[in-house]
Order: sequence, then C-alpha cells, then structure tokens
Amino acid sequence: MNQPQSPPTSGTVTRSVLPSGIRLLTERIPHVRTVAVGIWVGVGSRYEPVEQHGISHFLEHLFFKGTATRSALEIAQAVDDIGGQMNAFTDREQTVFYVKVLSSHLDRALEIYADMLLHSTLAAESIERERQVIAEEIKSYEDSPDELVQDLFAQTVWNSHPLGRPVIGTLPTVNRLTRDDFVEHIRRFYRPNNVVLAAAGDLEHDQVAALVGRHFGAWEGATDPVRQPAPQPQADIATRTKETEQVHLCLGTQGLAQADERRYALSVLDHLLGGGMSSRLFQEIRERRGLVYSISSYAASYRDGGLFVVYAGMSPDAGPEVIRLTLVEIEKIARHRVDEAELHRAKESLKGGLMLGLESTGSRMSMLARSEVYHGRQISLDELIAKVDAVTAEEIQRMAADLFPAGRLSMAAIGPFRSDGQLATSMRKAFEGYVEAKA
Repeated sequence: MNQPQSPPTSGTVTRSVLPSGIRLLTERIPHVRTVAVGIWVGVGSRYEPVEQHGISHFLEHLFFKGTATRSALEIAQAVDDIGGQMNAFTDREQTVFYVKVLSSHLDRALEIYADMLLHSTLAAESIERERQVIAEEIKSYEDSPDELVQDLFAQTVWNSHPLGRPVIGTLPTVNRLTRDDFVEHIRRFYRPNNVVLAAAGDLEHDQVAALVGRHFGAWEGATDPVRQPAPQPQADIATRTKETEQVHLCLGTQGLAQADERRYALSVLDHLLGGGMSSRLFQEIRERRGLVYSISSYAASYRDGGLFVVYAGMSPDAGPEVIRLTLVEIEKIARHRVDEAELHRAKESLKGGLMLGLESTGSRMSMLARSEVYHGRQISLDELIAKVDAVTAEEIQRMAADLFPAGRLSMAAIGPFRSDGQLATSMRKAFEGYVEAKA
C-alpha cells in the first residue's frame, strides 16, 4: 500500500498527501478544546456547463438529505448528539463542507461527513423537495437587491464567462437538473485528488490522518484539472428596474487573481477607499454629505482574475452625485500620493482585521485551505503582516492608476427606474460623462 508523503511543517502547520490523494492540512492550537474541519472540493459555479448552472449549489444541499444508513433527520440528530456545528457553502470555485466539534468528537464528525459524501442516496423525493427549497432561495435572493446588484455587476464585467454567473443558478436551470446530472457531477469532481481537508484546533496531525484514512479510505478515483480560458473583462453599464426604496449601485473594475503579488497593495487600497468608518468614501459621501447609509469597497479574487467593487445604497435622486463623488475619490488616490498617517491607519486597520479574524479555529482552518488551494503553500500570519507593512504610498498610487483608467470602469445599478428612463439616464450620464472627460 502507498504511504503518505513525508509531511513538511510550517510552525504548527503540518501537510501530508494521503494515499487516496486527499491533501491534508492541520494546525495544532493547544489552548482550545475544539476542532474545526473543512472539506474543500474543487468545484463551483464557474466549472458548470451553462445548461447545468446551479448544480454545484444544488448538490451541496442534497448531501445533507440522506445516505444508505441515515435519513436527513438522522444526519441532523447525529450532529446534535455530539454538540457540533455543521454546514456547507458553494462559491464560484469551491464547495466546502465544514464542522466544528469538541476534539473528543472528531472521529464521529468525520464519520458523518464520510457517510454523507460517499453514500448519499440522491433519492428522487429528496431532489424534488430540495428543488422547491432552492426555488424559494432564488426568490428570496431576488428580494435582496443589495446582493442582486453584485451579481449583475459580475455579469456586466465578465459577460458570458462562467465567473459572471450567480452561484445559486436560475429557476429554469435548477428545474431541469436530473438525478443523472448529479451522479455525473459527483463522478467528475468529487474525487480525492480534488479535495483539500483542513483542520485546526486541539488535534495531532497523525491522529487526523488516521481518522481520515479510516473513514474516507474507500474514496477512490481521480479527476483531471478543469481548464478554462481566463475571464476577459469588459467595460459596460447595466441597469435593472426593481420596485425598491433605494438605488443599489456597484461601480468598479477588474481586480487581481488570488496569487497576484500586488494583492497586498490592493488590500491596503481597499481599506483606504472604502474599508471602514475612516475610509475616504465613508467620510466624504456618508459623513460629510449624508447621501448614503451604506457605502463600502471590496476585492473578489479567483484563480485567474478578480473584481474591485464599490457598493452603495442611496435614494434615487442621489444616484448621479454618489457616482460622481465616488469616481472623484478614486481619481484622487490615483493622482496624489497618500500621506503616511493615512497609510499607517489603513495598514493597522487591515492587520487588526486579519489578526482578530484568525482567533477562531474556523478561520484558521479556512486560511489553511485557501493557502493550499490558491498558493500551494502555507502563508503564515507573520508573512501576511510583513507584506502589508511593506506596502508603500507609491504602490498604492500606482495600483489605483492601473486599476481605474477611465476605459476600464463598469457600473451596475438596480432600483425604481421609471419607464421613461429618466433616472437611469441621469445615472448613466453621470458615469459616462466622467469617463469621457478622463479618457
């Protein structure tokens, strides 16, 4: 029998590749009594055929609906019996199943997940019932314009590329998925060499490796990496009419891939522009002018591309002015060097968020997995802090200039745009007028 590869270590982090091909990452945190485990499967909405849009998210639900030996209720009861917190999520590139339990119950937690992932029945009645649940989830999503506009923005920038599709799918695609589709999706993607299993907390690496080998040892087969063309962003404008009290706006551009070394400068830029209560957008547009309640920025990064987005919610009449002021603040950073006090404040805010966020076993587990998936090595907190500290004002200015040339900006908005198009037109003019003036 093949033996696990020799585990290289990084501090308290240990990595090994199990005989099945599962990549195992653990971090021992001796002062806690719990363990957080995540099973990261390398499939998300970007890897779906267009006619099966939403299948990854649908299948994530189905794994909780019964196995050959447990009903959905018995799965839930088994988790409650050990006082565990179990859930899952799907994004554009990963499907993740996670659990947090007392370390004394780690064996049982892994057995439950192995049963779910290896022995799911995909019963017809469960599929139809969950189809209704997901239809309601899609309808609920339609009632959340602050979330809906972010997917509209992704569609606007990435056009027909799979990264531009919402993870949840659409009613037509969800309604036509069959059991055979789910079986084939499992066969193609749910293979041990496409899985990272990360665990953090009160554990020993060899103990976890033995438990994973025991419970997941029957998981066989391999899958070839899915190759896709990198997303080709476009600059465009999209508006959608919806009877809301506010206009919900996303304005931004293409961002950076997960492994891009400039991501540290982008993170500091994000904090400067819209990352907190002292950020430029919050201070200028909310505090000084009172035009919005919510305004923020964020970066979304994937294997081969990303987005940088400013989100704001405002009364319809304020839309054109919010657009203008946002673009002015972006231009200021691109044209003028950030002073050292503001740069220091943004760095400290970013570092504080990183360190506070990594105080839980769940966040440490997630960091282990993401480092493995996107970088193929562990990036320690000390390395992250050093990279943030090394960012200069010149890098921030250059990053803003590189990301925000006028011809690469896009905008998406959802709101009560009347049939005469007056509001949508005024917002378009505010955006296009600025872009044309700077081109």
